[in-house]
Parts: sequence; C-alpha cells; structure tokens
Amino acid sequence: MSKESSISKEIVKRGLLGFPLGIAIGYVISIVTSLWFGWGSGAYFPASELLISELGSEIAAVAFQAVLSGILGATFAAASVIWEREDWSIARQTGTYFAISSLAMLPIAYFTHWMERTVAGFLVYFLAFAVIFFIVWAIQYLIFKTTIKRINEQV
Repeated sequence: MSKESSISKEIVKRGLLGFPLGIAIGYVISIVTSLWFGWGSGAYFPASELLISELGSEIAAVAFQAVLSGILGATFAAASVIWEREDWSIARQTGTYFAISSLAMLPIAYFTHWMERTVAGFLVYFLAFAVIFFIVWAIQYLIFKTTIKRINEQV
C-alpha cells in the first residue's frame, strides 16, 4: 500500500470517527450554553432561536445543527493527520490545520446562527476562534515539548 493511500484511509477513518464525536460535543455545548444563558430557569436551548425561526421548527433546527456539528467534528478529526506530517514544519502544520478548521467552522457557525450575521459578528467570532485555537495549540505544544524533554533525559 502506498503512503498516500495509507494517509487517505487514515483521513477517512478519523473523519468517520469524528462525525459522532462532533455531534456529541455539539450536544454538550448546547447543555453548557443552556446552563449559562438560562441559569436558574431550568430551560434548555437546543439551538439558536434564529435558526429555529429560519427552519420553521425546533426539530428541524436541532437536526440541521447536529449534521453540521458532525461535519465539523469529522473535519477536525480528519485534518488531525496534518500533525503527523514529519516532512512539514510546525508552522506549516499549524497554518494548514488552522485554515482547514476555519474553513469548516466559520460557514457552519454562520449557518447555525452561532455568530451574528454581520461583518462585526464575523470578525468577533473569528477572533474568538483564533484565540481559542492558539491557546489550545500552545498548551499542546508545551505538553509535547515537556514529554519530549523527559524522553530525551531518559535516553
């Protein structure tokens, strides 16, 4: 089997595993946001009121959001093979992964009304996404750097 074929299979495998994980994460986020915005009321907000209104029913909005959350999870999972490209620099890996994840996240956030549909809303959402992305990246980088240092000390 060629290296490209092996990478392609891994992308598909991770994407398939990432789809239900994306749905699960989307569900957890809906619970957390319901707790945050409905604190004390006991209300559950499964999707944006704007999305519910746009699609005509709560079930349509939830189903639409679940599919898009699955696609988002699949994209993040499938793109994770980028981190295993030893022939790429960390800058190229980061830039490529950020571009792919942004190209998935931003349209999905727009269609699900997770962001305000204005230029300012887009910029605020993109900035928040970028900040969270780079915080997570920095934490993972430091963890890997520490792990590699420990391994080298043992050798």
